[in-house]
Amino acid sequence: QVQLVESGGGSVQAGGSLRLSCAASAYATSNYCMGWFRQVPGNEREGVTTISRYGTTMYADSVKGRFTISKDNAKGTLYLQLDSLKPEDTAMYYCAARPWDTCVVVLRGSDFPYWGKGTLVTISS
Repeated sequence: QVQLVESGGGSVQAGGSLRLSCAASAYATSNYCMGWFRQVPGNEREGVTTISRYGTTMYADSVKGRFTISKDNAKGTLYLQLDSLKPEDTAMYYCAARPWDTCVVVLRGSDFPYWGKGTLVTISS
Protein backbone atom coordinates (compact mmCIF):
# COMPACT_ATOMS: atom_id res chain seq x y z
CA GLN A 1 0.00 0.00 0.00
CA VAL A 2 1.29 3.43 -0.95
CA GLN A 3 -0.01 6.49 0.86
CA LEU A 4 0.03 9.75 -1.06
CA VAL A 5 -0.75 13.18 0.38
CA GLU A 6 -0.91 16.24 -1.85
CA SER A 7 -0.41 19.83 -0.78
CA GLY A 8 0.32 23.23 -2.27
CA GLY A 9 -2.92 23.99 -4.05
CA GLY A 10 -4.50 27.42 -3.88
CA SER A 11 -5.95 30.33 -5.79
CA VAL A 12 -3.81 32.47 -8.07
CA GLN A 13 -4.34 34.80 -10.99
CA ALA A 14 -3.70 33.81 -14.56
CA GLY A 15 -0.02 33.97 -15.38
CA GLY A 16 0.97 33.03 -11.85
CA SER A 17 2.72 29.98 -10.46
CA LEU A 18 2.19 27.27 -7.87
CA ARG A 19 4.19 24.29 -6.71
CA LEU A 20 2.34 21.17 -5.70
CA SER A 21 3.90 18.52 -3.48
CA CYS A 22 3.00 14.88 -2.96
CA ALA A 23 4.35 13.19 0.13
CA ALA A 24 4.92 9.51 -0.64
CA SER A 25 7.80 7.37 0.53
CA ALA A 26 11.42 7.15 -0.48
CA TYR A 27 10.80 3.65 -1.80
CA ALA A 28 7.88 4.75 -3.98
CA THR A 29 9.56 7.74 -5.59
CA SER A 30 12.79 5.80 -6.09
CA ASN A 31 11.21 2.75 -7.69
CA TYR A 32 7.79 3.54 -9.12
CA CYS A 33 6.26 5.48 -11.95
CA MET A 34 4.68 8.56 -10.35
CA GLY A 35 2.21 10.92 -11.93
CA TRP A 36 -0.09 13.91 -11.64
CA PHE A 37 -3.65 13.93 -12.90
CA ARG A 38 -6.37 16.54 -12.70
CA GLN A 39 -10.13 16.60 -12.80
CA VAL A 40 -12.82 19.22 -13.10
CA PRO A 41 -16.22 18.21 -11.67
CA GLY A 42 -18.33 16.76 -14.44
CA ASN A 43 -15.33 16.08 -16.66
CA GLU A 44 -13.14 13.04 -17.11
CA ARG A 45 -9.88 12.76 -15.26
CA GLU A 46 -6.98 14.08 -17.35
CA GLY A 47 -3.40 12.88 -17.25
CA VAL A 48 -1.00 15.78 -16.73
CA THR A 49 2.47 14.31 -16.40
CA THR A 50 4.44 11.29 -15.26
CA ILE A 51 7.99 10.53 -14.18
CA SER A 52 9.55 7.08 -14.21
CA ARG A 53 11.96 5.55 -11.75
CA TYR A 54 14.74 6.65 -14.09
CA GLY A 55 13.54 10.24 -14.37
CA THR A 56 11.96 9.95 -17.79
CA THR A 57 9.08 12.41 -18.04
CA MET A 58 5.96 12.74 -20.16
CA TYR A 59 3.57 15.67 -20.39
CA ALA A 60 0.13 16.28 -21.78
CA ASP A 61 0.25 18.67 -24.73
CA SER A 62 -1.88 21.15 -22.81
CA VAL A 63 0.82 21.67 -20.17
CA LYS A 64 4.07 21.18 -22.09
CA GLY A 65 6.45 24.07 -21.50
CA ARG A 66 4.44 25.34 -18.53
CA PHE A 67 4.45 22.49 -15.97
CA THR A 68 7.46 20.59 -14.65
CA ILE A 69 7.41 17.33 -12.72
CA SER A 70 10.27 16.43 -10.41
CA LYS A 71 11.01 14.27 -7.40
CA ASP A 72 13.27 14.12 -4.40
CA ASN A 73 13.90 10.47 -3.68
CA ALA A 74 15.65 11.17 -0.37
CA LYS A 75 12.55 13.01 0.85
CA GLY A 76 10.11 10.66 -0.83
CA THR A 77 8.34 13.63 -2.38
CA LEU A 78 6.95 14.28 -5.84
CA TYR A 79 6.55 17.85 -7.10
CA LEU A 80 4.66 19.64 -9.83
CA GLN A 81 5.74 23.17 -10.71
CA LEU A 82 2.92 25.03 -12.43
CA ASP A 83 3.91 28.19 -14.34
CA SER A 84 2.08 30.49 -16.72
CA LEU A 85 -1.18 29.29 -15.28
CA LYS A 86 -4.42 29.67 -17.21
CA PRO A 87 -8.03 29.62 -16.02
CA GLU A 88 -8.47 26.29 -17.80
CA ASP A 89 -5.87 24.78 -15.44
CA THR A 90 -8.42 25.07 -12.64
CA ALA A 91 -9.02 21.57 -11.29
CA MET A 92 -8.43 19.16 -8.45
CA TYR A 93 -4.91 17.81 -8.87
CA TYR A 94 -4.14 14.25 -7.83
CA CYS A 95 -0.88 12.44 -7.23
CA ALA A 96 -0.72 8.79 -8.31
CA ALA A 97 1.72 5.89 -8.11
CA ARG A 98 2.19 2.89 -10.38
CA PRO A 99 4.35 0.11 -8.87
CA TRP A 100 6.44 -0.44 -11.98
CA ASP A 101 9.73 1.23 -12.87
CA THR A 102 8.49 2.61 -16.19
CA CYS A 103 5.45 4.61 -17.19
CA VAL A 104 3.24 3.73 -20.11
CA VAL A 105 3.25 6.08 -23.08
CA VAL A 106 -0.36 7.12 -22.63
CA LEU A 107 -1.20 9.15 -19.54
CA ARG A 108 -3.90 6.77 -18.38
CA GLY A 109 -5.26 6.89 -14.89
CA SER A 110 -6.35 3.26 -14.93
CA ASP A 111 -2.67 2.24 -14.89
CA PHE A 112 -2.23 3.76 -11.43
CA PRO A 113 -3.58 1.80 -8.43
CA TYR A 114 -2.58 4.31 -5.74
CA TRP A 115 -4.03 7.81 -5.42
CA GLY A 116 -3.99 10.75 -3.08
CA LYS A 117 -7.07 12.74 -2.12
CA GLY A 118 -6.14 15.75 -4.21
CA THR A 119 -5.36 19.44 -3.83
CA LEU A 120 -7.47 22.16 -5.43
CA VAL A 121 -5.97 24.66 -7.88
CA THR A 122 -8.09 27.66 -8.86
CA ILE A 123 -6.95 30.15 -11.47
CA SER A 124 -8.77 33.42 -11.93
CA SER A 125 -8.64 35.53 -15.06
